[in-house]
Amino acid sequence: MRIALGVTGGVAAYKAAELARRLQQESFEVEVVMTRGAGEFIRPLTFAAITGNKVITGMFGAPEAGPANVESAIEHIAVAQRIDLLLIAPATADILAKLAAGIADDFLTTLYLATKAPVVIAPAMNVNMWEHAATQENLGRLRARGVRVVDPDEGYLACGMTGAGRLAGHESILAAVRATLNPRRDLEDETVLVTAGPTCEDIDPVRFLTNRSSGRMGYALAEAALARGASVVLVSGPTALTPPARAQFVAVRSAEDMSRAVHKHLDPATIVVMAAAVADYRPAMQHPHKVKRGTPHQTLDLEMTPDILTETGRHKKNRIVVGFAAETERLADHARRKLKAKPVDLIVANDVTKRGAGFDVDTNVVSFFARDGAERDLPRLTKREVADQIFDEVLRLKSTFKKAHGRANAGQA
Repeated sequence: MRIALGVTGGVAAYKAAELARRLQQESFEVEVVMTRGAGEFIRPLTFAAITGNKVITGMFGAPEAGPANVESAIEHIAVAQRIDLLLIAPATADILAKLAAGIADDFLTTLYLATKAPVVIAPAMNVNMWEHAATQENLGRLRARGVRVVDPDEGYLACGMTGAGRLAGHESILAAVRATLNPRRDLEDETVLVTAGPTCEDIDPVRFLTNRSSGRMGYALAEAALARGASVVLVSGPTALTPPARAQFVAVRSAEDMSRAVHKHLDPATIVVMAAAVADYRPAMQHPHKVKRGTPHQTLDLEMTPDILTETGRHKKNRIVVGFAAETERLADHARRKLKAKPVDLIVANDVTKRGAGFDVDTNVVSFFARDGAERDLPRLTKREVADQIFDEVLRLKSTFKKAHGRANAGQA
């Protein structure tokens, strides 16, 4: 299989040479496309020597070769048609912005628009650039179009800062390439209902109660289910994320809204994953007008919101229901108590005080507590990797329950 490896102008460009070699070791034919900026960090000759193929450095051939010919002018079409995958590593903030906006001002960006092959990108940049709202919005757009993003690692950066932004390890990038070219379709017969994000409980037309959930875990679950062949309904509270293009998206605001939406879409669902951070309480009264500043102390009366997870569990029938538990202490005790109290099959628990496991980050550290007694701690992974681990566990539970049901029927016979 043939891969076009796009290399852009960042310090991590030198790592692409080893990545090209690793791709070849896995029997991929590698064709390298370099941006002008990449040439400031590593020379084309390095990639030519590793791959044995011509390295493309410009839209119209090398300037020293004289006037461009027809072959070089349309080469991006030929490359676009012959590759099986486009991999861009490292991907700078600049290239992410161009891809998201559909700008085609060099060979690599034009190739992206011209190819029908799947696309994998591995960003690398300064931590502030990575966390900037514009970069995250661009990533959201690309993910919604089906681009697979290999999130950067955290650590010491070339700029001297510490944080997310280091190019992901070669193993993570290679795993994404393998998964994209040989996708798992083990959820093709499933309809997955996912809840995501926070809920907002209005006090008055200006103020509301909410929480710090970004929705990233729920959206990663929707993306993973789609990638594995499922039909997906994503019920989401307010977030800044772009919904996956192929999911049926239902936007809600309050816990009551989410409860109604889940109930409406529950019947066809065979798997329900409740990743939303639903408010436990709401104001007992919503004021029709803004409450003005007045007395030094105000009392806000609260009432409980619907327990959507319990309601769903009571109507679970043969479907698998997964709940989440965000904790700050005694994680295992609280998770086991929740599993016992709720009619669900799996609790995914995380301690939000842990580094890399809190709100509004790209990683998570979770533990599984299953109805059949199985318990498992996962290391820190990207939220997309956690999502795949959750669906692996769901399929294990389905298989276990199916075998147990079969034995029960055999005993009755």
